[in-house]
Amino acid sequence: MSKLKFEEKEICCDICGRGFSQEARLKQHMRIHTEEKQYTCEICGKSFLEKGNLKMHVRSHTGEKPYSCDVCGISFSQKSGLKTHIKIHTGEKPYSCVICGKSYTTKQNLTIHIRSHSGEKPYSCDVCGLSFALLSTMKNHIRTHTGEKPYSCEICGKSFLEKGNLKIHIRSHTGEKPYSCDVCGKSFTTKQNLTIHIRSHSGEKPYSCDVCGMSFAEMSIMKKHRRIHTGEKPYSCNVCGMAFALLSTMKNHVRIHTEDKQYTCEICSKSFMEKRNLKLHIRTHTGEKPHSCNVCGASFSQKSGLKTHIRIHTGEKPYSCVACGESYTTKQNLTNHIQSHTGEKPYSCDVCWASFARMESMKKHIRIHTGEKPYSCEICSKSFIESGKLTIHMQSHTGDKPYDCEVCANSFTQKSSLNRHMKMHTGEKPYCCKVCGKSFWEKNKLNKHVETHTEEN
Repeated sequence: MSKLKFEEKEICCDICGRGFSQEARLKQHMRIHTEEKQYTCEICGKSFLEKGNLKMHVRSHTGEKPYSCDVCGISFSQKSGLKTHIKIHTGEKPYSCVICGKSYTTKQNLTIHIRSHSGEKPYSCDVCGLSFALLSTMKNHIRTHTGEKPYSCEICGKSFLEKGNLKIHIRSHTGEKPYSCDVCGKSFTTKQNLTIHIRSHSGEKPYSCDVCGMSFAEMSIMKKHRRIHTGEKPYSCNVCGMAFALLSTMKNHVRIHTEDKQYTCEICSKSFMEKRNLKLHIRTHTGEKPHSCNVCGASFSQKSGLKTHIRIHTGEKPYSCVACGESYTTKQNLTNHIQSHTGEKPYSCDVCWASFARMESMKKHIRIHTGEKPYSCEICSKSFIESGKLTIHMQSHTGDKPYDCEVCANSFTQKSSLNRHMKMHTGEKPYCCKVCGKSFWEKNKLNKHVETHTEEN
């Protein structure tokens, strides 16, 4: 097999050091340094060596596109642009890579592609030294240093580094979703989002963790997952210094310091950033539930609660995990689930520094230290840390046992109790003694058994 060689660059520019394979190209390049750019744009002040180049540049201001495609009608400012475009209809790709055989419509695209084999990155940032294969990529990168965002949305004024990002942003105003899934019909604003979504159907997980081997459908989720192993928390709060594994979690945390809670509840003095949130909170005191389900009559204090509840009847689970395909009725439940992949526990207890994946879990934990038990039984006045434990306790007064065994008709107040009971029928004994190998169907029975080995020792 013959050894393939990339085009050598032996001739260098004495002024900037850029290399060229042909002397003719070096001479053409030298004009940038030696010749005066006498043709200047009256609109933006940009100068050009040739009058023809100025004429084409002015069209970027006027929007003039005199060259039209006879097939689809699309117009171009330059004749070369039309010539390249026509190859889309003819299928012509005259420039082929000698290494992998991939073909392109333009010589420039082939040159760029070859750099993926050679690793050549001829464009360097003067500020940080990073190198790039494309001049356009290097120019976009430089804007991260200068802060320049030249592409602005005419609707909301938001600015962007790249024209492509502005184009995608505008779709948030127009509602345009040009990329549709052939399997389920769901539409997306970007081709990348469609590609990621299709993996929820195909089950493809191309990104693997090099530590534990776990696979993911998205590179970004795999990177977040790796922070379980590295312990990396790259996002820090500028106010209190608390560190976070996710940028989104850090942004939510910062609001605690920066946003003023000017709306205060007159009943319990709790404050809110928005008047609407105070109004919703007051319903927890008044018991008002104005939104009712037409199917079962269940009522809710918030419209969003009703909307989520209706999915119980319809079976709709619109939020899917791209890592494992598991679906959820709410976005919050999906967010909580994703933390099982990333291992992130952004909420820490100030007393013992135990960490939690969810804010509500951390709040419940803190009650262990404060002794607070906000949920009281109206019959016997017994108090509980969690509302769920109060619900279970109330069944001791009402005698309600909603969980029935289908084998022997025994009933239970808790689902967990039913699950434990079912192991008696199935013969399942999942808890095994590491000392003697004896198995048990309840964990507490295993714990008691282990004590017999301790006493023997």
